[in-house]
Amino acid sequence: MLRIFALKINEPFVDNPAPLAYIFLLSERRIPPHMVSSSPRLHLRPRKSLGQNFLRDDAVARKIVASIDPRADDVLLEIGPGEGALTRHLAPLTRRLSVVEIDARAAAGIRAMFPGGTVDVIEGDFLALDLDAFARDRGGRLRIAGNIPYNITTPILFHVLDHRAHVADLTILVQKEVGRRMGAAPGTPDYGILSVFCRYTSEVKALFEVPPGAFYPRPQVTSLLMRLVMRAAPEVPAADEAFFRMIVRATFGKRRKTIRNSLRYVDALRGAALPDLPELDRRPEELSVGELVALSNTLLGAASFRAREGPGA
Repeated sequence: MLRIFALKINEPFVDNPAPLAYIFLLSERRIPPHMVSSSPRLHLRPRKSLGQNFLRDDAVARKIVASIDPRADDVLLEIGPGEGALTRHLAPLTRRLSVVEIDARAAAGIRAMFPGGTVDVIEGDFLALDLDAFARDRGGRLRIAGNIPYNITTPILFHVLDHRAHVADLTILVQKEVGRRMGAAPGTPDYGILSVFCRYTSEVKALFEVPPGAFYPRPQVTSLLMRLVMRAAPEVPAADEAFFRMIVRATFGKRRKTIRNSLRYVDALRGAALPDLPELDRRPEELSVGELVALSNTLLGAASFRAREGPGA
């Protein structure tokens, strides 16, 4: 028996001159709600204020989803689904898909595409989402993916890395230049703060490039799909991660100076007797992540001694 289903979507959520748009789903049998992903995507007017560049190349979207390789029992969280380019292919492959969308138009459109709550739509800012609580509520470590705005790539990365105990992996589209920095090796021009923290917390892999023509509006840069698989534990653990971050930021913030000279600007070490280490006379980009962690752990002792003795000691 042929069944016809109509999904009504209000005009603000679909670029259509008609007051209302209808998506008709035809099948010889009732279509399971999670299979609505075969329906046409939304078409929204991008908002520059949100840094939106919607992925509209379906072949690229399918390739990204194949790279994510979602399984039925995965706890999958998509950042910024936008028009649903990835969502429509992810939804049939997993039973636990949530999306976080700050744009009310897109959030409402995704809800309309997936009636019955088959996709959990969280309307709000991903950076404000408590990933630890979210993962505990969903009962598993998160697999996070998305086509994210270039202008908030770094905050998103650090938000995920800060909560990595509850994250299995992260697969995101970023600006090619940022992707190179994420996976850069010591001694290369791209090696810096982002490289150190990504390598410290995860295995970093560049998957493939995506040309500007795959997006609307068309960006002026090539994108790169990156995957970060969170480590069970760092190869060389920092005794104090906050202190480690402070040392990395301080030294790479003045990367033309030797580490010894850069440390003069670290309040926690001001007036402290630094250990006699050859690493202090090198520049930060010359040290591996493990060497930087070991140096931080050694310097932590000097900082702790200074704190016990007092700043005037």
